[in-house]
Amino acid sequence: MFFRQVLGMNLKKFLPLLPILLLAGCSTTATFTRMTPSVQPRNADNLYPVEIAFNSGQQSLRWDSLRPYVVVNGQILPLRPVPIVENRWEGLLPVPPTVNSITYRFKFDYLYNTFGNGSQPDSAWSPAYNLKIVDP
Repeated sequence: MFFRQVLGMNLKKFLPLLPILLLAGCSTTATFTRMTPSVQPRNADNLYPVEIAFNSGQQSLRWDSLRPYVVVNGQILPLRPVPIVENRWEGLLPVPPTVNSITYRFKFDYLYNTFGNGSQPDSAWSPAYNLKIVDP
């Protein structure tokens, strides 16, 4: 009887904390590492390579569902995986010939596993990056 009372009291104190403890166990922090220099020489085709490394501690993230993009001037452009290297993507950033500086971000759409509901969509956004174009 005593054991049952102690267990009942502890359980009542523990239950309100359960959602917080479950969420604390899942890290949703995404890490972005820009692999592209912030200054590039102007080129004839006005396309500039960008590359990003993406990592996440979110254990429920479904890595096979990642859809990476670079977003510039409202355009969403797909990225492709870097050959041989894990968690890195590359693409080309169009910059008009009259522009000397442009701001862009990376967006990663993905699915994550949930309890009982299969998977849910989510996105992670990088900070804004600036690319400066200099004449050779």
